Amino acid sequence: MNGDPVTTKADETFLDRIGIPHPLRWGFLGVLIFMTGNGTESNFITPHLMEALGSTEATIATVISLYSAAVLIASYLSGALSDLWGPRRVMVLGAVIWVVFEVAFLLAIPTGSLALVTITYFIRGLGYPLFAFAFLVWGNLITPTKRNGTAVGWFYVMFTGGLPTLGSVFALIMIPSFGGGLSGETGAMWSSIALVVIGFCVAWFGVRVPRGRHRIAPVEESTPAVLTAGLRLTATNPKTLMGFLIRFINTAPQYGMFIILPAVISDELGWGQARWLTMTVLVYATNIGVNALFGYIGDRWGWQRTVRWFGIFGSAVGLLAWWYVPHWVPAGSTWGYVLAVAAGCVFGCLLAGFVPMGAIMPALAPDHKGAAMAMYTTAAGGSAFLGSAVVAVVLAIGLGNVGVVWAFIVLYAAAFVMIGFLKVPQPRLGRPGEAAEEPHWPRAR
Repeated sequence: MNGDPVTTKADETFLDRIGIPHPLRWGFLGVLIFMTGNGTESNFITPHLMEALGSTEATIATVISLYSAAVLIASYLSGALSDLWGPRRVMVLGAVIWVVFEVAFLLAIPTGSLALVTITYFIRGLGYPLFAFAFLVWGNLITPTKRNGTAVGWFYVMFTGGLPTLGSVFALIMIPSFGGGLSGETGAMWSSIALVVIGFCVAWFGVRVPRGRHRIAPVEESTPAVLTAGLRLTATNPKTLMGFLIRFINTAPQYGMFIILPAVISDELGWGQARWLTMTVLVYATNIGVNALFGYIGDRWGWQRTVRWFGIFGSAVGLLAWWYVPHWVPAGSTWGYVLAVAAGCVFGCLLAGFVPMGAIMPALAPDHKGAAMAMYTTAAGGSAFLGSAVVAVVLAIGLGNVGVVWAFIVLYAAAFVMIGFLKVPQPRLGRPGEAAEEPHWPRAR
């Protein structure tokens, strides 16, 4: 117990009851707007850099893999630094890094220097995980355990709502506004900076709850101990390691498909860039619509069962459908496109079945929840690295795009086995006599 007052039903608002902590409501909106700006380029960056730099797909896949490595590093730091400084300060750091190095990246592209583009894009990759995942830590700090799955679901409604869903909508609007083609894509990326700044301001000025402004870790812990707590926990707790790996695998196929599908859908199958971006919007709009739902299902039916059957098994089936259906229907046909989009929506929907992992991870280490969340955010950001790395490796050894898809299926099979070991005690929604619980972590002392 931390000595803080327990939340009662009389204190709860409508937002609290649906899983959004009322004091953080503007932060959720800020994440949505910020991630919309961050997601603007997500579905055209590979062909854009190939054309602008005159590079091969394999070379650009390596650039994106390095960017994703930065995302992985920052995802760990978002949790560790939140323990050390408080989530609010980490969100500021993330926003500043994103804006400064997005400008540097966009100025580097016209120089034609692959090295300069790679360096600036790598550093920019540190930005969004520090902002978004620090906010996730803040939400975990505030939300009662029995609603934790639902709160994580709402976070991913906002996160995925921006990256790639509304980001793709923004790109669809802005690319033709700037003349289309390479110049239109460049204009869209410059415009995305405004969205990131607005999202930061909404969160910064809208969230005033004191908890989260200061250090979370106990004051007696040294800085090195706080920064390495997640790594030490993972090295000594096999279940935490398995939870990390499952979340690491979770959205890796999503990021991998961002690399291989734009050229396949737009060019090889003849549906064009606009229809590819529209497909992305619809696939991940489906995901947005059910993130909170699967969090609620996990809170009632069981976090572990929800992840195993909806998240892992369901996503594997959906991924195969999203790859094979577009190849089975007539290329360029309207009805074939509709079926291809429907197949992608199956994947987008069932990907949300992984949402309860955000509740499972801290429950695996009840005495080290801050460290466990650091590893969760690392895995969440690291999915981008794993997804792009799988593409880079599989293409480099000559197995082609279909080899990429089946590599992800093998990873899902491994996750299906590991989730069987992650049984955790779980308070359930809807059971009579349950009082609302105190937040997870103590105030800074």
